[in-house]
Amino acid sequence: MQCPLPRIAVLWSALLFGLALSAGTTPALAQAERCPKLVAGNPFLQRLAPRTVPAAYVAPRQVGLTYIGHSTFLIETAGGVTVATDYNDYVRPAMVPRVATMNRAHSTHYSLNPDPGIEHVLKGWREDRDPVHYDLDIDDLWVGNLQTNIRDWRGDTIRNGNSIFVFRAADLCIAHLGHLHHTLTHDDIGALGRLDVVLAPVDGSYTLDIDGMIEVLKSLEAPVVIPMHYFNESTLENFLTRFAGRDYAIERRESPELVLSRETLPRKPTVIVLPPGG
Repeated sequence: MQCPLPRIAVLWSALLFGLALSAGTTPALAQAERCPKLVAGNPFLQRLAPRTVPAAYVAPRQVGLTYIGHSTFLIETAGGVTVATDYNDYVRPAMVPRVATMNRAHSTHYSLNPDPGIEHVLKGWREDRDPVHYDLDIDDLWVGNLQTNIRDWRGDTIRNGNSIFVFRAADLCIAHLGHLHHTLTHDDIGALGRLDVVLAPVDGSYTLDIDGMIEVLKSLEAPVVIPMHYFNESTLENFLTRFAGRDYAIERRESPELVLSRETLPRKPTVIVLPPGG
């Protein structure tokens, strides 16, 4: 849905004000509004995006997604932009991505020595706990973030310790929830806007508990949910069992690679389980 241009400034100001009142977020998160409302379906902006070398298996109007493991996915656009989520020193894609996002929680979610060939290293936090704000156009990909809080090992709150990164390409909005530790507010949901794919941590312990994660996923209403951050099959099954019967279909794929497009999104909301090992 396209926002009428005269209303953009009004919506932006209102959203900033609302987010400033939210306990779990900051005004810097408002750029996520752009994913569905300010870019989607805009052919002028699409013509402006230069093309680089495309991924071999990603056709125009498609996005490639490969589950590498833990919380790391490789996202590939038709224009050749590659992203590694929660880039770290333990689980990495074989290729050097153009973009790497990272989160603070544990060393399996960030790297102190990212490959120097990465063009954009996007940390989802600041050491001084002030908000961090991303609003990047990289060829045919847009990247934004919405910050949330995390707990430290004593249970104390670290403000702005996690970012939900939002990626938009081929008119698809993909959200990586990172190391989410709490449910989302009404303002958070509004800032994220329309999401098509949610990459969700489902361990139920180190991140958000299962009931809380189910609440988040229901509120986001994305057609596709892809589990991540589970430590064994029983952890995954616990999430799937609890989520079954909640109007979501469950699909298990044999390949860690998935090609997504707006035209092929499932009509019934679906949890797609990808095996790690991209």
